[in-house]
Amino acid sequence: MSFQLPKLNYDYNALEPYIDATTMEIHYTKHHGGYTNNLNAAIEGTSLSELPIEEILKDISKHSAAVRNNGGGFYNHNLFWEIMGPNGGGMPSGELLKAIEKTFGSFQEFKDKFSNAAATRFGSGWAWLIMQNGSLKVFSTPNQDNPLMDVAEQKGFPILGLDVWEHAYYLKYQNRRPEYINNFWNVINWKAVEEKYMIGLK
Repeated sequence: MSFQLPKLNYDYNALEPYIDATTMEIHYTKHHGGYTNNLNAAIEGTSLSELPIEEILKDISKHSAAVRNNGGGFYNHNLFWEIMGPNGGGMPSGELLKAIEKTFGSFQEFKDKFSNAAATRFGSGWAWLIMQNGSLKVFSTPNQDNPLMDVAEQKGFPILGLDVWEHAYYLKYQNRRPEYINNFWNVINWKAVEEKYMIGLK
């Protein structure tokens, strides 16, 4: 197959109590697994099967809805698992923290802006922290769209993303999306985000 479900770097229960093991297992195996399988089916026998996912996404307007939805779902979840982890939370450090403070005024102001983007995304979608022309920006996208896509309102390199589809939180939080968003800050692996930030600077 062209694309494969990446291996999780932690157990399903590693993010408890903030994200429960059952949600993690269903989200990873059923949802992310489904996007992966459906993406492969959508590109089978085409030249897209030879391209990296980032190349596919940058010209997504040229491709089918199946490629857009499942390609986005595949990429977005890859990032999501990477930027979370056990013993997460706290604050970033180094160059990323300096950039956040320069752009947003303080880490708390960034946190508020990002949380608001996640809370106010109507229906399903994602909140993002991206690199855009060397600067940081917060915004959200609908469905499985992301800032790598040529259809995105804001384009850039994503370094932090939060899934606000109901499947990401409903078993534990029901309709309490703000509580899920607030708890997300306890599982962020800032080292992974910082690494992406440094890649985005290049």
